[in-house]
Amino acid sequence: MLRHLLNPMDLSVEETADLLALAGKMEANPSEYAHICDGKKLATLFYEPSTRTRLSFEAAMLNMGGSVLGFSSADSSSASKGESVADTIRVISSYADICAMRHPKEGAPLVAATHSLIPVINAGDGGHQHPTQTLTDLSTIYHLKGRLDSLTIGLCGDLKFGRTVHSLMTAMSRYANVRFVLISPPELKIPSYVRESVLERNNIPYTEVVSLEQALPQLDILYMTRVQRERFFNEEEYIRMKDSYILDRAKMALAPEDMFVLHPLPRVNEISVEVDSDPRAAYFRQARYGVYVRMALIATLLEVKVC
Repeated sequence: MLRHLLNPMDLSVEETADLLALAGKMEANPSEYAHICDGKKLATLFYEPSTRTRLSFEAAMLNMGGSVLGFSSADSSSASKGESVADTIRVISSYADICAMRHPKEGAPLVAATHSLIPVINAGDGGHQHPTQTLTDLSTIYHLKGRLDSLTIGLCGDLKFGRTVHSLMTAMSRYANVRFVLISPPELKIPSYVRESVLERNNIPYTEVVSLEQALPQLDILYMTRVQRERFFNEEEYIRMKDSYILDRAKMALAPEDMFVLHPLPRVNEISVEVDSDPRAAYFRQARYGVYVRMALIATLLEVKVC
């Protein structure tokens, strides 16, 4: 049966656990999985810029013996000539076995999946969802804390446009005793539809604060995000908001010894480089886990035989 991953909720809690377990096995014994995708092709259809997500998908497929084709911007594809997503995926279905798509418009991967003959993975659609980053986040949290329940998670920065934040909240809503502390300026607060559909509908406790210093002492995980220039229509607004929160050594001194810092990257200046040497800084480990998570996802959706 053809399956896609468009939303983190497309995988059940049990399927998510199985996928994270497979990712752990792949990390521990990469040579055992070096040829499971021999002869398979991944198409990376990236209509907007990406470094980590696109390259981690490519690395994931190459690590399993597969090959990669695709484009890294809309300008280098027939989208620049006006070709629709539906027509593009119809063509790509004849060239590849699986597709990862990033698009600035919310819902574009869903349109692709509707017309596709191969599995479609949403690699980020506008400010909507980023399910493979969410799987990476879950894997990282599990590695660091040994659990996905009974956690207080601080989400800091751009909570209005941050698709990684929206996806993570959606996924974590299924685990027991999870609490969120939402740290943002009023202009970048979590959208009301996310608050209502994820937090309130699932009776998840949360607080909204402006002060990062106030939130730090109570957190198990701090998830930092950048203020995204590409989501703003007004350059002056972006400049005014971009330095709202900067995590530095002095602020880290307020946090518990077992609190870890995550960031989907890229960072601009919201985490000072002096924090990089703190053992609680986990964002580069997070990027590494993303390769194994995407390996496990590709293998699962392609239904290849794994150990």
